[in-house]
Amino acid sequence: MKYTQLGRTGLKVSRLVLGTMNFGPQTGEADSHAIMDAALDAGLNFFDTANVYGWGENKGRTESIIGNWFAKRGDCRDKVVLATKVYGNMGADGEAWPNHDKLSAVNIRRAVDASLKRLQTDYIDVYQFHHIDRNTPVEEIWQAIDVLVQQGKILYVGSSNFPGYKIAQANEIAARRGGTIGLVSEQCLYNLYERRAEMEVIPAARDYGLGVIPWSPLHGGLLGGVIKKEVEGGRRASGRTADALTDPAVRAQIQSYEDLLDKHGLEPGEAALAWLLTRPGVTGPIIGPRTAEQLDSALRAAELELSEELLSALDEIFPGPGPSPEAFAW
Repeated sequence: MKYTQLGRTGLKVSRLVLGTMNFGPQTGEADSHAIMDAALDAGLNFFDTANVYGWGENKGRTESIIGNWFAKRGDCRDKVVLATKVYGNMGADGEAWPNHDKLSAVNIRRAVDASLKRLQTDYIDVYQFHHIDRNTPVEEIWQAIDVLVQQGKILYVGSSNFPGYKIAQANEIAARRGGTIGLVSEQCLYNLYERRAEMEVIPAARDYGLGVIPWSPLHGGLLGGVIKKEVEGGRRASGRTADALTDPAVRAQIQSYEDLLDKHGLEPGEAALAWLLTRPGVTGPIIGPRTAEQLDSALRAAELELSEELLSALDEIFPGPGPSPEAFAW
């Protein structure tokens, strides 16, 4: 496994990030533990979760599965760079009691303690804001974070789903306050099909020294060989992926993509992950394996070398927006 620094920090993380969103809802605890065992044994040391994972009445379940794994293994907490998130409403019925969601100082304090208990650890390496909070001053957020860092409960702070201007705002205010290094990472929707992050989010992240952690690297399965699987009688597309393929233009685009990779003898999902690893500013994409086989496929992707010819051909099929401000200004 290859490693890199997380943004401008001294923290070394693997070029693949183990996403755990499926642990609980789609993958049972025993299989989840087996996947984490295999990931760590392969050198993958960056694990990502969120307090709301488990969803519905099972919110927090995913963190509990990870915590049980730490307790069972006993030897691995210091090997794992653990990232979780705060923002979402943790009420099982969807109703949040006042101050039990978002990024107020009181909810951040409460949410950190609850996550630590579920995760069965005394610190979180990277604590991430799952969304912007339009109602809480950034100064209040940083004040709460400073206290938690001083207490040793968190070490670094990251963002998720932030627009470029909010990344800039958060780090400028952090710099003015002093005592904190500000955001060190940004999780954003970014893949071959969805490249809008290249216009503002990724340039802001690079300028401020944030590591970029793409989520949904296969765009919900659209880039994972969905047409090929359909033809071969495998798992059929569903949800948003199936809806997207009803558009003839999208289907033709994905067919061209799969044909290109077939010509090069590559699996679409592995190539899509490998493409992200070539992108400037990207620390590593989040992979969300439901099975050991899916983990093995992602690990192979980390070793792929894509030729310049293939990268150019992928750009032709999925053209990015181009540099900003030119892409939207002239």
